[in-house]
Amino acid sequence: MKDLSQEALALQAGLSRTYVSEVERGTRNIAIDNMGLLAETLGVSLRDLVDPGMFKVLGEN
Repeated sequence: MKDLSQEALALQAGLSRTYVSEVERGTRNIAIDNMGLLAETLGVSLRDLVDPGMFKVLGEN
């Protein structure tokens, strides 16, 4: 994973620094396409950015 500031990450991903900051703080939801941009910019897979524990398995009550 690349070591980037929020500003550098946002610039390289084509997103605003404010947006990246809000996503990082959890005050804004991120669209899957933007998550893909961030993953690509960081040099990781989309799977590496997602915590599987956040998702309920379909069919589970």
